Amino acid sequence: MTESDRTKTSRPSALSIAALVAAPLLLLAGLWFVLGSNAQDSNRSAGPMALIGANATHFTPDQRQAIEGIIKDYLVQNPEIFLEVQSALEIKMAKDEVERTKALVAEHAKEIYRAPNAPVAGNPDGDITVVEFFDYNCGYCKRGFSEVAKLVEQDKNVRVVFKEFPILRDESEQAAKVALAARMQGKYWEVHRDLIQSKGLVNEAVALKVAEAHGLDMAKLKADMASPEVKGELDRVKQLASKLQINGTPHFLVGDRAIGGAPENLYDVLEGHVTELRKSGCAYC
Repeated sequence: MTESDRTKTSRPSALSIAALVAAPLLLLAGLWFVLGSNAQDSNRSAGPMALIGANATHFTPDQRQAIEGIIKDYLVQNPEIFLEVQSALEIKMAKDEVERTKALVAEHAKEIYRAPNAPVAGNPDGDITVVEFFDYNCGYCKRGFSEVAKLVEQDKNVRVVFKEFPILRDESEQAAKVALAARMQGKYWEVHRDLIQSKGLVNEAVALKVAEAHGLDMAKLKADMASPEVKGELDRVKQLASKLQINGTPHFLVGDRAIGGAPENLYDVLEGHVTELRKSGCAYC
């Protein structure tokens, strides 16, 4: 899908991060000046915010102007500070995201990895499970499929769980219903593979043609599309995505590790996580 289609979890740009951190940098620089030249010894143990409050009223307008000039000159002469702070912020954000994912996966592991009606490809008894939230009209999902298929084909002990997450348009939900109904006739992988590789808009008509080409009982398929089982699976995935704070596709989970989007080296990333988890062990995948 295009960037404009995606509901997203992308990180802010370097420029926006620099803008966001400019104010804190100015505050810290001002605090440094206050501590260095105006704080009384009796106030030093009160904490930075108390010191700011204690000394802010001591400055005349000329002093404030001088402080602002010093801060501005320092930042202009040392702009690399913005890059250093940006880098530190990105590292912190990444660490926070890892910890958040671990906590959420641990809390909802059974729903993620062992939902009874979830479509599965690869080895159903595999030792490591990879989960993908996807949409049939998502360009990144389409691009990443060859990497997922490669994993299924080359790693005979991996289990892949598909979470039908049609968030882009109504036609995506139509196709998802066909695929889930095909699962009830044992043909999910075949139908999924063809749908995710389809060019152009994937809707009910396209999905029904794919199902028919695979020899499914079309009367049963159409009845199953409207069944409580299919509706229940779509509802469960939607609720699970909300709990996990997933709002874009594709989104992969391997153990307690998340991969948002479809990087060019998706196979290597997935297989790397699978290999590491085989060594370290995984309590729920």
